[in-house]
Amino acid sequence: MSECEYVLTLACPDSRGLVAAVANLLSEHGCNITESQQYGDHYTGRFFLRMQFVAEGREGETTDEDTLRGAFAALAADFGGRSGSVVEWNLSPREARPKMIVMVSKFGHCLNDLLYRHRSGLLDADIVAVVSNHPDLEFLAESYGVDFHHLPISPENKREQETRLLELVESYDVDLVVLARYMQVLSERLCTKMSGRIINIHHSFLPSFKGARPYHQAHTRGVKLIGATAHYVTADLDEGPIIEQEVSRVDHTHSPEQLTAIGRDMESVALARAVNWHAQRRVLLNGEKTVVFD
Repeated sequence: MSECEYVLTLACPDSRGLVAAVANLLSEHGCNITESQQYGDHYTGRFFLRMQFVAEGREGETTDEDTLRGAFAALAADFGGRSGSVVEWNLSPREARPKMIVMVSKFGHCLNDLLYRHRSGLLDADIVAVVSNHPDLEFLAESYGVDFHHLPISPENKREQETRLLELVESYDVDLVVLARYMQVLSERLCTKMSGRIINIHHSFLPSFKGARPYHQAHTRGVKLIGATAHYVTADLDEGPIIEQEVSRVDHTHSPEQLTAIGRDMESVALARAVNWHAQRRVLLNGEKTVVFD
């Protein structure tokens, strides 16, 4: 008897009997549910489900991935037909590790944190390349044995360089692009093509303190709370669906440099959590926000 653990995610209009139908299907195929989380959004009428299960197989048989996919496709078509809408679902082996490209400019704290977590086995995704519009952090990528690609950006070559990025995504078979303090605005074309597959991190002062030296601006205004936000990238700058946020209280005794240091720590933590939750298939899009099954 062969065993394999899978993760199933599902999003659709809320419908009576759906959870029971999924559980019965798994039971009929010799599967054992090890974790199950669900959420019905009262305001949108949407339903979200994440299940982990072990495909133990029935006696004398093996329940393979293709069999399960066929069964779930039929179930989704049945419920979709009843509601007149699409049932979005995904099935993948739990051990499957997404491949990711990390993009960075000159601030290396988030990149260094992700590279360290990857090497230490604390990241549930594989960093296959680092892309930057500056050469400054090539040494850091090389110290971890990760490929580095320098793609300088100018108004004249932006489309060409984004096309090169998409070529790297294809050649490395990348599932996720992470903007680890990448200080360039992505085009609407790229955001649309990679929808739900690009994660960004930024300080949480926006839109109050835009531009350079935001922590100095915050210090001047005497803020008492600072934070960091990790979100999916959309064509609306820094306004994509939020995955994770980290906050810290500060006071008048903190210098701009201290605020910056605290902020960088929070950026690293929030981004790492968001990447791991995405890699574990715990984040589901719900319009302009997310459902996160932690």
